Amino acid sequence: MYPSGGISATIYTNRLRAEGMGSKEQAVAFANQDYEALKQQCVESGCLFEDPCFPAEPPSLGFKELAPYSSKTRDVEWMRPTELTGDPQFIIGGATRTDICQGALGDCWLLAAIASLTLNEKLLHRVVPHGQSFQDDYAGIFHFQFWQFGEWVDVVIDDRLPVKDGELMFVHSAEGNEFWSALMEKAYAKLNGSYEALSGGSTTEGFEDFTGGVSEMYELRRAPKDLYRIIGKALDRGSLLGCSIDITSAFDMEAVTFKKLVKGHAYSVTGLKEVEFRGKIERLIRIRNPWGQVEWTGAWSDNSPEWSEIDPSEREDLHLKMEDGEFWMSFAEFMRQFSRLEICNLTPDVLSDDALSHWNTMKFYGTWRKGSTAGGCRNHPNTFWINPQYKITLLEEDDDPEDDEVACSFLVALMQKDRRRYRRHGQDMHTIGFALYEHRGCQNVHLKKNFFLSSASCARSDTFINLREVSTRLRLPPGEYIIVPSTFEPGKEADFVLRVFTEKQSETQYVSFALIVGQTVSDVGFFTISDKDLKTDGFSMESCRTMVNLMDKDGSARLGLVEFQILWNKIRKWLIIFRQFDLDKSGAMSSYEMRLAVEAAGFKLNNTLHQILVARYAENEMIDFDNFICCLVKLEAMFSKYIIPIWLYMTMCG
Repeated sequence: MYPSGGISATIYTNRLRAEGMGSKEQAVAFANQDYEALKQQCVESGCLFEDPCFPAEPPSLGFKELAPYSSKTRDVEWMRPTELTGDPQFIIGGATRTDICQGALGDCWLLAAIASLTLNEKLLHRVVPHGQSFQDDYAGIFHFQFWQFGEWVDVVIDDRLPVKDGELMFVHSAEGNEFWSALMEKAYAKLNGSYEALSGGSTTEGFEDFTGGVSEMYELRRAPKDLYRIIGKALDRGSLLGCSIDITSAFDMEAVTFKKLVKGHAYSVTGLKEVEFRGKIERLIRIRNPWGQVEWTGAWSDNSPEWSEIDPSEREDLHLKMEDGEFWMSFAEFMRQFSRLEICNLTPDVLSDDALSHWNTMKFYGTWRKGSTAGGCRNHPNTFWINPQYKITLLEEDDDPEDDEVACSFLVALMQKDRRRYRRHGQDMHTIGFALYEHRGCQNVHLKKNFFLSSASCARSDTFINLREVSTRLRLPPGEYIIVPSTFEPGKEADFVLRVFTEKQSETQYVSFALIVGQTVSDVGFFTISDKDLKTDGFSMESCRTMVNLMDKDGSARLGLVEFQILWNKIRKWLIIFRQFDLDKSGAMSSYEMRLAVEAAGFKLNNTLHQILVARYAENEMIDFDNFICCLVKLEAMFSKYIIPIWLYMTMCG
């Protein structure tokens, strides 16, 4: 994984991303585990791999229902496929939907997504890399790749699987000796902290983590008239589709209806077909239940009389393509019985009906922090304005001759990060959403409370909801807009990724923001001064303490408004200098550039002092923005307050 710790790590991470790290070709090694190196070590030593990062121990199973010593985990053994069968296989005859049978874990949403993945071999092998087996150089180690919050991650596991009463506890193949799906589920459990962390979710979450695509959701009671065509196009493109039936109470969860549909259960959509039936065209849709056995028993089910009234060759063709747990039903019945359809578009450009169009993609990493950037939704006007703000400029309207409206199509997708990993600590998904405001004004100005009190939003997410991602397709006239992502309640902390897809040319920018006034040094933590060309997301605690100490005249560890304004003006001036001497716009300066920048800031130092500064503030011979500001603040303090030799002071600080 990427290094952690302060702004230096952030700049280093951004630099790696700019060089392609996190792309499908250069997946990030989860927990810094390199699959090829670890496998080679095991092959050379003759030992089977045992994963120290996700050990075959009770905590890897779960924390509540699957907690250590609970009834469900009692007598669980961890066994390798080579111990379960004499002829274990990774994949037999290609991956199929029958390879995914649900076990004792409530992760039908994940299995529905995996089942859809098997319909597209190219997509499948993005997640399940080629060349893995129990025969060639077998070392008890496997790996899978998932898209996580904007980048691809390579997850290494050993092949010890939880077994109870001689059977795999969780997902398994109908074949009995095929293990790719069980191992893939384990890798995904490792990524999220435990098996139990996978219990309950939305199919779109799995869809996106297998493709890096962007999802859209349709409430079927308010579905567009051309939904059948939309589904057909999505299936033709290889998009992943899921559907479900809403529950009205906890008693409904996985309740089976009279005609054997399961409420609150995730199904995958696997096909569409039009047949001639009683002199008319009947639209059919094919659905799959990851459970494998429980199937629809109404019209067009496996043994229903409707099949006898269509052409025998067509009937045979449709039934030949059926898998266990898979069934047909009329599209009209599907619209009545199911509540929601989820579609994951594989790439942004397939979002447009015009195959020639291309969607531009922009991605931002942000945080909500209590007391500084976690302002809650518009219902909380006193704090809403402190949320992160992103400026988007829509420059060109859509090319649609049939539409008289001058508008720009774009999609906003807000995703909260790593929430499943916090479940063992009693936390879960926050309720999230976003709002957009039209704003023509100064560049890089964080809008304050009064603006939002007097301005209505021009667009917003369809709802605030406790899903990992909220996405909405929008159309607005060309112009400048501010996107404000937020949690529903203020004070909820999380990291997030904001993605913006625009059909035409556009520009985006993160709006600078500072919040130090009226807070103690220990409350500050950091404040953000992140512009479009400055790869940083805030100052470290050390830098903030130094800044406050510089301007704190009465020893209260707080800044008044005037003190803060003076400090802010200094930082803005130093920001201009930093940009001037960061010639390659990498977010860091060389020691030579640092010397010129310090002199441009008004500090004339000799060679010895420059050497001390570089030794103190450079990391790998580079000085990032955080350290540059910290250095200048300390120099300012020394020149203005103290009469002791500055070299002595810098030596003490070093």
